[in-house]
Amino acid sequence: MKAETPYIQLHQRKRTWTPVAVTAGSLLDGGEEVIQRALALRCLEIPVGDFITDAMKGDLPDIKGCKELLESNVIDEEKHDIALNYAAQAHNVPASFEREAAKIRDTWLELDRHPILKAVVLERSVFFVLLPIFRFLGDTGLRTTSADISRDEQTHVAANTLVCEGLGLTSDKALNNLRRATVAWVLQSLKSETEQKHLSSNFWMNSSDSLYTSGKATGLIETRASRMPAFFETNNVNLPQYA
Repeated sequence: MKAETPYIQLHQRKRTWTPVAVTAGSLLDGGEEVIQRALALRCLEIPVGDFITDAMKGDLPDIKGCKELLESNVIDEEKHDIALNYAAQAHNVPASFEREAAKIRDTWLELDRHPILKAVVLERSVFFVLLPIFRFLGDTGLRTTSADISRDEQTHVAANTLVCEGLGLTSDKALNNLRRATVAWVLQSLKSETEQKHLSSNFWMNSSDSLYTSGKATGLIETRASRMPAFFETNNVNLPQYA
């Protein structure tokens, strides 16, 4: 049965999951620093939730289910923060990366743009790059965390895009520049081009550019397939838990 509104339909697609502590496994050789920098940017999860909360204080599309979905999405961001904190603890993110990531977070907070617009740019063209990085460069625990968060983020991006369209909000040069600078910071240790595409900074930046402009990244088509670990391949602590 078709839902009454797109917001209700998105809400009904959600699946409940529980963040679990993970153990550190082997990362793709050459991708260790990228993983640590990407994990340092977990400090953006709660601010994205705050952006949505701030947006709910103002005008929203007068469509049934909109506010309820956004409220649910804020709770998701808190859960993402918990899951990524577990991962960061397992992988010993350097304090220097944490400090630099905090400065990036503050720049996003200080940028004077509609909060829902900042949220959709971050989720669609930054988080949707970081999550595949966890999958392709990470270990079993990171792949599990990435898969769980990715399902939520698909709903978040769809919801926030609908809200932006309803309010007539569009991105601009300042948002785009900050998006590229954020992704570039994560990729600093990679060469522009390598035989292993997942260790190429150009591959990930091009993916972010494509996600920003069209909402799609053909280079990440592999992420459509399930990459969940088989139960016999891994420690139980690294497996997902669903309600």
